[in-house]
Amino acid sequence: MGKLSYVVKRIANMNFKTYFKTIEDVHKKTNKPRIYIFFDSICCGIAHEAGYMDYQLFEMYKMNHKERKTVLTRGRNNALMKKYNNPAYVKYFGDKALFNEKFNKYLNRDWLLLKNDNFEDFQKFIKEKKEIIVKPLDESCGKGVEKIKVRDYDAKELFEQLLSNKQYLVEEVATQCKTISNLHPASINTVRVVTLKGRVVFACLRIGNYNNVVDNFNNGGMVAPIDIKTGQINYPAIDKVHNEYLEHPLTKKKIVGLKIPMWDKIVSLCEEASNVIPELGYLGWDVCVGEKTPFLIEGNEFPGHDLYQLPPHRDKDEGIYPEFLKALEDRK
Repeated sequence: MGKLSYVVKRIANMNFKTYFKTIEDVHKKTNKPRIYIFFDSICCGIAHEAGYMDYQLFEMYKMNHKERKTVLTRGRNNALMKKYNNPAYVKYFGDKALFNEKFNKYLNRDWLLLKNDNFEDFQKFIKEKKEIIVKPLDESCGKGVEKIKVRDYDAKELFEQLLSNKQYLVEEVATQCKTISNLHPASINTVRVVTLKGRVVFACLRIGNYNNVVDNFNNGGMVAPIDIKTGQINYPAIDKVHNEYLEHPLTKKKIVGLKIPMWDKIVSLCEEASNVIPELGYLGWDVCVGEKTPFLIEGNEFPGHDLYQLPPHRDKDEGIYPEFLKALEDRK
């Protein structure tokens, strides 16, 4: 899809109320005339396939044309996904049970797919467990994910409740290392790793907050980028409303300066997993840093570009797109 056709499609599906609120927010922040912001955001969209949320989120209104060329915008991200991910194989990431079957060797925990006729299997699964994690098969952003104390339920009632709620995937609770758990013990604080043609191109640590069981950025969590060469966090964590954190607000554990344990193993794990389905070349991985080894929690066939290049996580007005292009060039 060409740049102009992408912009036309985006305009046709635009939420104009939100768009004009974005213009107002940028005006208040920069004091630039609204009419200038309006036309500048349109030009930015045409030249760089940037949605108005990209324009605001990545502060593209501060950038010149050369700097804007470095931003991995929504359109450019969509193009990567379209070019390198064969739609026929996306099902392995859209369905959590299919994912677990395909990547079972990388999970390091027990799991069970609930069906109407496998109550006895469910009984055996929960017999020695104090808690379980339950998930719907096709939701994202942590929706429908719960940690359940088994002793609080009658086994048959729980089984029927989970079927009724379409929480068909039941998993053993993952155990993370103390370094990562201490940040926010209520959630598994996963490392999001993005691979492009088998190479790690981006990573960040997602950290839960408010004692939520999930660490998702869209569910109250925060995110801090990881230097993919060293495995160290060098910038503050940020949440969706742009609060910045040098340390966790609940536990007071330091975030900046934290070195992710077993970083080399995490990189090797994700690069190996990325070759399981070679027809999918652009993927996101949620990794639990376990007590002895890292392992996969989930995979994503459409990595969200919103976490890649947030202004608090960069030293100058440049994006991450050149690094992605270099990874592709190196793989030729």
